[in-house]
Amino acid sequence: MANPIKSICIVGGGTTGWMAASLLSTVLQKADIKITVVESPDIATIGVGESTVPSIMDFLRACQINLQEFMVATSASFKLGIRFDDWLTPGKHFFHPFGRVGHEVNGFDFYQAWLKSCADGGATRLADHAPAAIMAESQRFMLRPQQSDSWVLNSYSYALHLDAIAVSCFLRELSQARGVKRIEATVDKALVDERNFITSLELNDGSLIESDFYIDCTGFKGLLIQDALNVGYEDWGEYLPCNRAVTVQTENTASLAPYTVATARDFGWTWKIPLQHRTGNGYVFSSRYCSDEEATDTLLEVVGGKLLGKPRVIPFTTGKRKKLWHNNCLALGLSSGFLEPLESTAIHLVYKSLVHFIKHFPDADFDSCNEQAFNKKIDADYREVRDFIILHYCTAGRANTEFWRWCKNMPVPESLREKIQSFRSRGQVDHSPSQFFSGDSWVSIFEGMNIRPEKYHPLMDAFDSVNISRMLQDNAKNIKDAVESMPMHDDFIRQNCVTNFK
Repeated sequence: MANPIKSICIVGGGTTGWMAASLLSTVLQKADIKITVVESPDIATIGVGESTVPSIMDFLRACQINLQEFMVATSASFKLGIRFDDWLTPGKHFFHPFGRVGHEVNGFDFYQAWLKSCADGGATRLADHAPAAIMAESQRFMLRPQQSDSWVLNSYSYALHLDAIAVSCFLRELSQARGVKRIEATVDKALVDERNFITSLELNDGSLIESDFYIDCTGFKGLLIQDALNVGYEDWGEYLPCNRAVTVQTENTASLAPYTVATARDFGWTWKIPLQHRTGNGYVFSSRYCSDEEATDTLLEVVGGKLLGKPRVIPFTTGKRKKLWHNNCLALGLSSGFLEPLESTAIHLVYKSLVHFIKHFPDADFDSCNEQAFNKKIDADYREVRDFIILHYCTAGRANTEFWRWCKNMPVPESLREKIQSFRSRGQVDHSPSQFFSGDSWVSIFEGMNIRPEKYHPLMDAFDSVNISRMLQDNAKNIKDAVESMPMHDDFIRQNCVTNFK
């Protein structure tokens, strides 16, 4: 006999809280489950998760949100990937594109055919075979057609740059229109029973809120998952040295580039995120090697445009809660953990956690096996992202400061060590459908850091070198021709998604 839960209380608003409210109110609209968001007027949104990955499009579709309306409301621009400046050596850059890089050749990864072509004197760049990379270089953009016979038009993906505070406002309005109740108050503490289940929340006005399930979106503090339930935290600082970020917003000074820029600096890296109405900037750094004042000065030296506020320093501890779901509480966003935004995965991990939660949605019996299955899946997701970020540091070519010299000999998790060894040996990256970063993504970073396998797949020698070379040349030309017919990104935004932000 089913024993359904009847209520969910989300503690904390912001992007994370209202993403949870939006998706759950959509998916559970016929389930007769009351959803309440307790949002404090005294706690400011961090507001720096403004660069996303393509799963943001899945989130919008799942919430039945019109893309154009969302972009206008959030001053968004499109993102085709990330350009990494100065990571290999100063003055050099490479691109991590969204979507495919080439297509399979008789069942073999495209990269293997490209490696053979290089060994035979081939001249095309790997990026020449990634539609998103060529679109980014040309600063062109168009939405991918729903139906197309063109491999090129079917093979690029895109995400968004967006105003995080505007996203919160948009999703709050959407959620409330779909029946979500909002309470403006601050939670003083969570009350817990002898089973270590949360029974109620005590608000700052003295009132109590009772619910069957609670979602902790209270940021780094983890008011429910840590303060009340004490699940513990797994610190990954031994692998990822950066522990602070300084951020500032500036006026736009150039056309809207359809990509994020991540530039290596002496003690970390800076980001540049172009929105329609402003540019977001930040410097992620290690306090072991750099003071807040030095980091702030460095950021202010490299940003362009008039400052739109004062720089803000945000400390963080890289890692995750030992359990994201414990009893009748789920931690989301900063409450669940933090991985620096080098690959813009913060919003993705919120969405992925919600997808897993919906698949493992509990009843009021709270089966521990169900909870364990969820935690196992999301733990794997976090570790995948962690390893991918570490890859950028441990393969970087810089050695001009103590920070980067440390990175050259940094500890690497065994899971990543095996991947690197496999790639160095013969250019192969093991990948499963449940993983977010594709083999193409891994290859893009390896190649960008000038790491080339010792050899290609031996069966590639069965293919005619002339035919492979011709195929690669044709592939690159088809991409270039298709991209040249696309509108400029600025023009596409102006014609379809212009915002009313001042």
